Amino acid sequence: MAKNQQFDDHLWNAIPPAFMITALMWLIYLLDKMTKVHFYVFGILPGEWKGVKGIIFSPWIHDNRDINHILSNSIPIFLLSGLLFYSYKQISFRVFGILWFFSGMFVWLLAEKNGAYHIGMSGIIYGLAGFLFTSGVLRKYLPLQALSLIVVFLYGSMIWGVFPTAQPISWEGHLSGMLAGVFLAFFFRKQGPQRPKFQYEIEKELGIEPPDLEGQYWEKVREEEARLKALEEEKPTDVRVNYEYVTRNEKKENN
Repeated sequence: MAKNQQFDDHLWNAIPPAFMITALMWLIYLLDKMTKVHFYVFGILPGEWKGVKGIIFSPWIHDNRDINHILSNSIPIFLLSGLLFYSYKQISFRVFGILWFFSGMFVWLLAEKNGAYHIGMSGIIYGLAGFLFTSGVLRKYLPLQALSLIVVFLYGSMIWGVFPTAQPISWEGHLSGMLAGVFLAFFFRKQGPQRPKFQYEIEKELGIEPPDLEGQYWEKVREEEARLKALEEEKPTDVRVNYEYVTRNEKKENN
């Protein structure tokens, strides 16, 4: 098999960016708690021009009245972003950045215009889960398929978050993130780590025809049959033996 782009050899290389994302979230949360500025106004307000800025700022803002909001997002964003930076090192920053933008843009365009601000990292979390799962399935590469199963095992129940709910939860943000993640999995399917190719696959791409082993076998069989037939034809079919003998009288006369 030929070598291709593989995983980063060092898991620790994925921890700093995942930690920085989580730490920045908490830093902004603490600033929101300590100041009198209402950070939620920097969230996404669907359909309103003043809410466009939320596409950039909303993932980093969480409800300062309920610590459970940021707590529920901290472990998933750390784990899923860490898996992204570890498994898809070559495209990880592009994937994260595009998820960040498109998940927010879809919310601004499609969410209900009821005057509510959309804040929190959950849209990107859903996008990462959708990307990691779909990408692992598309690439047909065992380590990435295993990663897909881990995501399903840990966060499979997240799928229910994309359906409308009466609770004050941005299901539109969840759905937008998930759709963006699935789209990016298809878009980047030929970039990043790939299943190593077998020799015959490389030869096929190069236009090298593989040997016709079956044809060669039957050609040998035909040659052997022809050889045996030729030998059979060379054999004499009628063998006649002539005996010469001398009678006793002839023998005496000769003496």
